[in-house]
Amino acid sequence: MALMDFIKKQFIDILQWTEEDDGTLAWRFPMAGMEIQNGATLVVRESQMAMFVNEGQVADVFGPGTYKLTTQTLPVLTYLKNWDKLFASPFKSDVYFFSTRQQIDQKWGTPQPISVRDAEFGAVRIRAFGNYAYRVADPRVFHTEISGTRERYTVAELDGQLRGLIMQNIATGIAQSQIPFLDLAANQQMFAQALSQALAPAMQAYGLKLEAMTVQSISLPDELQKVLDQKIGMGMVGQDMGRFMQYQTGQAIPKMAEGVGAGGDAGGLAGAGLGMGAGVAMGQVLAQSMQSALAPQGSAPAAAMPAAAAAGVQPDEVIATLEKLGELKAKGILTDEEFSAKKAELLKKLV
Repeated sequence: MALMDFIKKQFIDILQWTEEDDGTLAWRFPMAGMEIQNGATLVVRESQMAMFVNEGQVADVFGPGTYKLTTQTLPVLTYLKNWDKLFASPFKSDVYFFSTRQQIDQKWGTPQPISVRDAEFGAVRIRAFGNYAYRVADPRVFHTEISGTRERYTVAELDGQLRGLIMQNIATGIAQSQIPFLDLAANQQMFAQALSQALAPAMQAYGLKLEAMTVQSISLPDELQKVLDQKIGMGMVGQDMGRFMQYQTGQAIPKMAEGVGAGGDAGGLAGAGLGMGAGVAMGQVLAQSMQSALAPQGSAPAAAMPAAAAAGVQPDEVIATLEKLGELKAKGILTDEEFSAKKAELLKKLV
């Protein structure tokens, strides 16, 4: 009786995978030296596919369903084994099951800023993150290119490679979307679609199908965000440099008053008032100076210019204006070209 039980265990009657372990993409049926009984039952559940491999060569692939394994249901394997229709002995073959359900909520993100070309700002460095979903679509390709003969291949083992593919295709996706950076935040769905189109062929080469791609956030590094904020502020005040300088002076006056009047005595209050008055006067003078420096030549009639400006520009005034322009350039408000043009214009007035 024990001998009969031992012999009986050497033949497999049912091949199936219950997929108890979440996150497994490919699983090899444990043969352990056993042979598959001719006429055995193969059970492939929904969201699964099964594949027979004979001596390292992919043979038959089965979708969801229940199959009785005979020479009729294993045509490719039968051909590889050179069986005839009367052959009814057990056979040996590796059997792999693949999970074809969607692997959802897979995270992706840019660990470091990625440089991309923008139509408005030129080259910018961006950060982005989101999630995506995929499934095994072609077990033959996935087995040949990715999972191989491993007993088990999981989502976690593939995660790093897919993240790298996404990072590689972000720049391509932005270029294909043709969306300026300032509009990407409002068109994240369109950017996600462009990224999907750029990424799909690479995943198909692995036997995978990209089912969904989302972009949850797009941002600039902190230092570039500050420059962008300044440019946006300049856009809000327009080209009126006087208004911009008055705004900057107004922002600075409360801080000046806090510093001077911290003691709370009459002298402190008088000093605070003096400081505020000086700040307003300085703002007005600086605004007038900046308007004169930034205004195109010939844009204002000579009668409208102050008498001092008509008589000629003092060297000290030019130097002070250049220093202010240099501060604006350092903050990113003026570009190198704008600064150079104004500098040349001011130096000509000294001649």
